[in-house]
Amino acid sequence: MIRVGVFGAAGRMGTTVCDALDGDPELSLVARMDLGDERSPDIDVAVDFTHADGARENAEWCAANGVHAVIGTSGLTEADHASFRSMFTRSNCLVAPNFAIGAVMLIRLSELAAPYFDTVGIVEMHHDAKIDAPSGTAVHTAERIAAAKGEWAPDPTTKHTIAGAIGGKGPAGIPVHALRVRGIIATQEVVFGTTGQTLTIRHDTFDRTSFMPGVVLAVKRVASHPGVTIGLDSYLGI
Repeated sequence: MIRVGVFGAAGRMGTTVCDALDGDPELSLVARMDLGDERSPDIDVAVDFTHADGARENAEWCAANGVHAVIGTSGLTEADHASFRSMFTRSNCLVAPNFAIGAVMLIRLSELAAPYFDTVGIVEMHHDAKIDAPSGTAVHTAERIAAAKGEWAPDPTTKHTIAGAIGGKGPAGIPVHALRVRGIIATQEVVFGTTGQTLTIRHDTFDRTSFMPGVVLAVKRVASHPGVTIGLDSYLGI
C-alpha cells in the first residue's frame, strides 16, 4: 500500500485529487495538507497542486525527507527543474504540466507532425480563475515542438493594429495565444500549416476528473523513475 499526502488539498483540484486517491485500493490517503499546515513525515508520495512558491518549498521538504513528489503546479521554470535535480537524491520527482492522458498524447503527436510543416501556432484556453499565462502545458508543448523542428517560416506581419495580436513568442518563435474564458476548464489547439493544407490537433478537458487517471498512475510509478522527470509521457512509454 502506497501512503500518499496531498498538498493543496482544500482547493478544487486538490479535493478532486484526494477523492481519486482515496478511491484507489492500492493507495492510502493519509494526509490532506495545505500551505501552513504541518507536513506529514509518514508518507511515501506527496502530490502537489498548490502554487509555484508553495511547490518549491514542498519539493525541498520532500527531497530532504526521502519522499517522492508528484507536482502538477503551474509556473515552475527550467531553473526550478535544475534545482529539483540537485535536491532529489534520496527520492524521485515528477513535474507534469498536464496529467490528462489526451493532453500528453497531443504533445507527442505534435512532435511527430512538426518536421513536416512550415508554420505552427498554439492556442490555449482556460477558465477565468487561472492566474498564469500562457499555461505550463502550452509552454511545454512549444518546447517539445521546437526541439522537433527549430526553424519555421517567418512571421509576415508588419503592422500590429493591436499589440500582441499575433501571440506571444515561445521557443523557436512559435506563437502562443492564451484565452481566459468563464465556463471553460482547459482546451489546447496546435495548428500546423504547409502548402495547401493544415493539421489541427486539439484536446478538450470538460471536468477536472480528466486529470485523475494520470495523477493516480504517476503516484504508483514515481518510485520506479529515478531522479527528476519532466512530463508524464515517459511514464506512459511514449
